[in-house]
Amino acid sequence: MTIKTDASFEVLPFTRTCRHIWEDGDHVLIGVSPGNSYFSSERIGSLARWATTRFAQVDFVYADLHVDRMFAAFGYTREHAEKRATKEIKAVRRRILKGVEESGSTHAEIRVRALSEFESNPVYQLLHRRVLHFLETDDEFRKSCEKMALQFVGSKLPEGESMTDSQLQVCFDYMAAELPFFVDTPSILDVPSSVAAYHVKMPMTDVLFARGGGLRATRNQAYAVVRPEAAESAPHPAADHHASGDHHARPANHAPTEGTVDERRAA
Repeated sequence: MTIKTDASFEVLPFTRTCRHIWEDGDHVLIGVSPGNSYFSSERIGSLARWATTRFAQVDFVYADLHVDRMFAAFGYTREHAEKRATKEIKAVRRRILKGVEESGSTHAEIRVRALSEFESNPVYQLLHRRVLHFLETDDEFRKSCEKMALQFVGSKLPEGESMTDSQLQVCFDYMAAELPFFVDTPSILDVPSSVAAYHVKMPMTDVLFARGGGLRATRNQAYAVVRPEAAESAPHPAADHHASGDHHARPANHAPTEGTVDERRAA
C-alpha cells in the first residue's frame, strides 16, 4: 500500500514488515549517489523535512568509494577519473549539507557521512565480507548484481557491446560497498530498526527482502521507495554518469501475509 505524506512524497514499503518498521520511526537512511541529478539541494531539503518529522534519527550517506575506478573503467584516463571523482564527491557533499541546512529541520538528529567513514567499523567490515562471499557463491545474488550493474552503466556502453569482466568487477565493488546498509543498518549504526529509502526500486530488493534463503536483510531492516508524488506519471531525471544508479524501475508494492509483528520479528 502506498503511504501518502504531507511533504509531497509517497512511500512504498516493499513488504508488510517494511511498513511496520517504517511506522516504528526509529531511523531512516537516505543513500545519495554522486553525479545523480535527482539529488539537488532542494530535493535533499525536502527529504530532510520529510524524514525528521517521521524518524527519530536520520542519516544521509553518500557514496565515495570506487567512484574514480568507475570513471576509469568506462573511458576516462586515470588522472581524469581521479579529478572527476573528487569533483563529484565534493559536489554531492555540498548539496547535502546545503539542503539539510536550508531545510530548517529541528525535529530529529541528522547526520551526513561518507561511505568511506564506515570502512573501519567492524560490523560494516563483517557485512561487506558477507556480501563479497555471496557474490562468489550465490548465483541468484550475483545475477541480481549483474542486472543492477547493467542498469547503472548500460547507456555508457558502445552500441552492441557488453561489459567486460573488469568493468563488471568495478561495478560489483561499487555496489558491495553500499550493500551492507541494505542488509543490516541497525547493527552498523546501533539503532533499533532502520528504513533504507531510495526513489526507485532496485533489482537487489527482491533478493534481500523477498526470498527465503541466501543473503537477506535482517528482521529489523526495511526498504521503501520514497519519491515525489508526481513521479509515477513523470520520467525520472537523467543521471549524469554511471555511478548514479538512477534508473527506471517498477515501483515496489509487495505486501505478502507474514503473520503478526511479534511472529515476524521472532523469525
